Amino acid sequence: MQTVRRAIVIGNSFAGAENQCIGLVRALGLSQNYTLYRVTRPRGGINERFHWLPVTVHKRLEQVVKWIRGFSRIPGKKVAPLQDGEKDILEADARQIAKVARETFERDGPILVVASGRDTIPVSSSIKQLAPENVFVIQIQHPRSRLHRFDLVITPRHDYYPLTPEAQRQVPWFLRRWVTPRKPPDKHVVLTVGAIHQADSIALRSAASSWHNELVPLQKPLLVVSVGGPTSRCKYGADLTNQLAASLQNVLPTCGSLRLSFSRRTPKTVSDILVGELGKHPKVYIWNGEDPNPHMGHLAWGDAFVITADSVSMLSEACSTGKPVYVFGTELCTWKFADFLKSLQNRGAVRPFTGKENIAESWNYSPLNDAKEAADEVVKALAERRWRLQ
Repeated sequence: MQTVRRAIVIGNSFAGAENQCIGLVRALGLSQNYTLYRVTRPRGGINERFHWLPVTVHKRLEQVVKWIRGFSRIPGKKVAPLQDGEKDILEADARQIAKVARETFERDGPILVVASGRDTIPVSSSIKQLAPENVFVIQIQHPRSRLHRFDLVITPRHDYYPLTPEAQRQVPWFLRRWVTPRKPPDKHVVLTVGAIHQADSIALRSAASSWHNELVPLQKPLLVVSVGGPTSRCKYGADLTNQLAASLQNVLPTCGSLRLSFSRRTPKTVSDILVGELGKHPKVYIWNGEDPNPHMGHLAWGDAFVITADSVSMLSEACSTGKPVYVFGTELCTWKFADFLKSLQNRGAVRPFTGKENIAESWNYSPLNDAKEAADEVVKALAERRWRLQ
């Protein structure tokens, strides 16, 4: 029986996707023995205009643009470089990774490849094609079609919402074949409730220790407010933000403390309104985006959470704590976002945030444990191949 002792994560530079891969690797006990590679999409200029094209096409376009500029003095917009701190992360090369898997198989055993995000699909599927006997490839998030390109696909249940009768009525018949997914899940698919993440019990214990001195002295109950940003399926702006600010002010008398943070997707108009309305209140602390990110500390020490409805990852993390989670803006979400929120409500994990709540009130539900449950399915799939984890 072969033993899997190492993993490769294929990322796309988006924290939401990469955190899911790393969260699964952690749940499998390989957090000390994985390597992160990235598929980098060229940015700027023509790349922004045709952002919907596959990353492979973008890279060919980039080569053509560079070739043209070599024979022309016509100015053009440069492609943005990698962010600071990312220079040591290698570009994902399917041929090179497959070669390493083949050449080191006898000595080091198989490689577990975990990828997430649309841009990673060509790379992860190519690795499986080039070294099928030496790797086990897991694609997180639904890859749209041809699931046989991977050994396992891990995706939330709400990705299959397009197949429900309700969803079918919302899509013209001539577009239905293009809606993801096209077929019900088969044996290669592992379904989760929400997004896999890194906020497991070990990470929360570590965060509790790291943030002890700053968060423990705060008056209880501590209400944590996490604000994301509008999406095509969860639209909101100034009107809803003003409503959120008013609702938070209404519940402040039942709070000991309130800590508020914004994500990278939060528009300045949204953050400005909340800072203006709440920033001077003595019970309120607003993260400035520059000091160390308190997110994990908030999960560890918060007594209740208010999360904007647009963020599957933030809701999944909060609902893994077993603490009360209130959702704001549910009524504005459509399509599979609405289906996901409905599943959390049916589970008893979340309630709508109205501004009339007593934050000291609590309730019980079965916390989300998607990473552990998905990891258990991975172990079963490896066993069918007569492989095991170290």
